[in-house]
Amino acid sequence: MSKEIVTAYISLGSNLGDRAGNLLLGVRGLLEASFDVTKMSGLYETDPVDMPGAPPFLNMAVEVKVDQISPTQMMARMLRIEYLLGRKEKSQKLPRTIDLDLLFYGSTRLDTPFLILPHPRLHLRNFVLVPLSEIASDFVHPVLRLDISTLLSETPDNSRVVRWQPSGSNGTGSDPDQLDLDPPKVYS
Repeated sequence: MSKEIVTAYISLGSNLGDRAGNLLLGVRGLLEASFDVTKMSGLYETDPVDMPGAPPFLNMAVEVKVDQISPTQMMARMLRIEYLLGRKEKSQKLPRTIDLDLLFYGSTRLDTPFLILPHPRLHLRNFVLVPLSEIASDFVHPVLRLDISTLLSETPDNSRVVRWQPSGSNGTGSDPDQLDLDPPKVYS
């Protein structure tokens, strides 16, 4: 008997507390939930969408491989991770310590009160498309039949998405000869 391995994509976001730390804890939660994390995007600072006055988000995307788990079981595990990391309410309009969204589960199409696949708004959101294009630019949306790169180039979203670096550091230390002085990539 062979196991079917499914490639899935998850978006992670945080705009409360230690945002980068929350994302790392989210990835750790995915690993502990028996998801094989095979790719991770960089971190991107993004403006909140439809949340006036809320602090900016850090967002990223991950590719995971799973077997012997349904999309619904996967989503249930992700909700548990959110709960364990301090998210008590799944409202779309409130700041949050962590947000995990199942974007794709292979090419599965699903429409239930609990889960819609592919994620119904991912093609309208730069904060999802930019990190996702970093790790899965050629993945074809099973409903829209366009790859992620094309969805990104055609999205009507013009919100700010900037590659994040910790404040006061560009990640290379303090030697001026080693500083990366290229401006961060900005998508709008």
